[in-house]
Amino acid sequence: MIGPAPLISTEHVTGTIPFAIRRRVKWGECDPAGVVFTVVFAEYVISAAELFYLVLFDGALQRIKARLGFATPTRALEFDFRSSLRPQDEFDMTVRVDEIRSRTYALAIVARAPDGDDVFRARLTPICVAGEERRAIEIPAEFRSALERYRAECSAAANRADNAIRAG
Repeated sequence: MIGPAPLISTEHVTGTIPFAIRRRVKWGECDPAGVVFTVVFAEYVISAAELFYLVLFDGALQRIKARLGFATPTRALEFDFRSSLRPQDEFDMTVRVDEIRSRTYALAIVARAPDGDDVFRARLTPICVAGEERRAIEIPAEFRSALERYRAECSAAANRADNAIRAG
């Protein structure tokens, strides 16, 4: 007898401080040689950022953006590739707020294999723009506050971990 179908996910959140996602490579993300297409890494990073925002803003990011009248298109996206990925490989991505400026902020995304080896490092820099005008604006205070709070929580968690290692 066949039981209920299991929930199979190729991407799921595994932690919130720091924000972490486990992802599994799908066959369709790879070239004929069985290696992930370079462009797919951008999708991995954008997807990680979108999930990060959903958790950071309790699922309400688009409503907050609409209420405050702004959008966050990508201004820059940088990669440093450390190893390749193949179908069914799993990897973990962590998202940290690297920098907060007046109109832009940067998210640092580090991807590692389950054994801890680096897969890639990325830096996503969105810019805040006024809705329809597409004119750069200051990061809205509510949004800035959430980014700053998350960055402080990650820093405090890292300090606790460091202190536990020293005490251990």
